[in-house]
This record gives sequence, C-alpha cells and structure tokens, in this order.
Amino acid sequence: MSWTQDCAGMAGLDAPARALLDTLAPLEVPKGATLFSPGEAVKGYVMMLSGQVDVNLVGPNGRDILLYQVAPGESCIQSTLGLLGGDAYTGEALAGTPCRLVLIPRDVFFALLDSSPGFRRLVFAAFAERMQAMMQLVENVSFLTVEARLAALILDRAGPDMCLRMTQAEIATAIGSAREVVSRRLDKMDQAGLVAHERGVVTILDAARLEEIRRGPAL
Repeated sequence: MSWTQDCAGMAGLDAPARALLDTLAPLEVPKGATLFSPGEAVKGYVMMLSGQVDVNLVGPNGRDILLYQVAPGESCIQSTLGLLGGDAYTGEALAGTPCRLVLIPRDVFFALLDSSPGFRRLVFAAFAERMQAMMQLVENVSFLTVEARLAALILDRAGPDMCLRMTQAEIATAIGSAREVVSRRLDKMDQAGLVAHERGVVTILDAARLEEIRRGPAL
C-alpha cells in the first residue's frame, strides 16, 4: 500500500511527486534510537508516519533543552535548514517512541522542490509552522519564570487523571532548566498544596493556582 496515502499533508500532492515518493520504503525506528547527532551531515528530509522524535540542543556543560518534537505531519527544522543551507546538525534527535518514517534523500528532495508545487507548499508550510513554535520557545525561555514554565508544562501535558508522567530530568529538558531547579520548584509546589509528586509522576491538586502561576509576572 502507498505510504503517501496515509501521510498527513499529502492530499494535494501531484501524481508524479507521489509516485516518486512511493519508491522510498518506510523505516521502522525503535524507541531510544539516535536519528542524528551534532556535527553530522544532513542525510535527507524526514516524513514522520507514526511516533514521535525529540530534538534536543545539548550545551557544553552537558545540559540539554528540548527544542521541539516531531510528530506525523510536522517537520524537522534541523533537517530542512541543513538541506537548504548546507550546515551540519547542531542538535540531537532521539526516538521518543517507536517510529515509522521515510527519509527523502537530498537529491530526491531537491528534485521534488524543483518539479512539484505541491511538495514545495508542503515543505515550506511545515517549516513556517515549526519556526513559529521555535519563536514561542525562545520567548518562553527568555521572558517566563521557571515556575511559570513548569506550571504550564504540568497543566498542558497532564492526562485526564490530572497526572503528568515525566521524570524530573525530562521536565527540566522540556522547560529549558536544570533537574535540580525543577526538583526544588516541585518541592515548593508540593508544600503549597498545588501538586503532589513522587518518582516519575506529578499529580495536580490545585489547577486554578497553577493557572495563576502560568499567567504570573514575566522575568
């Protein structure tokens, strides 16, 4: 079966472009696999069919920050920038879940950009959406307190049972902070009755007060 039939955003693709893409076989990637690392040359453009890839920026001190996550229908800005600008990867991509994806080689990518208006729209629409998300990340890290970013993460990612299932290290990466800082802030929230936290689980006790912290004063 054609993988392009099931791929988000492919509905407006012209038949020749779809036929060329269908010559590429999807890849199965296990959870935890490294898709690329800093300094590596960009191999191609990734189309996500299922699963999620986490792209992190790793600092000289070993700390990392979650730049973005790639889900079906979304683009990897590092790959797009590398293909268009010729630069190597600056981040690290890890499979957050088992993934099914298609890697479009560089020569096929540029051939499709040249020949298919539908493919060009697909690539640049996804690129623009990702850039907007990156600007939001920069704004959040630059102007929001750690407490506000932590409260927002807890509220946005908690499940129907009001529980967030992430380790403190994962939370720190997601909000651009250090694990030790997250630990102290969670302890304060716990003592204030806003959340209860144990290893790998944060349970919301007072969503209204967390919302106040999320909307609190900027840095």
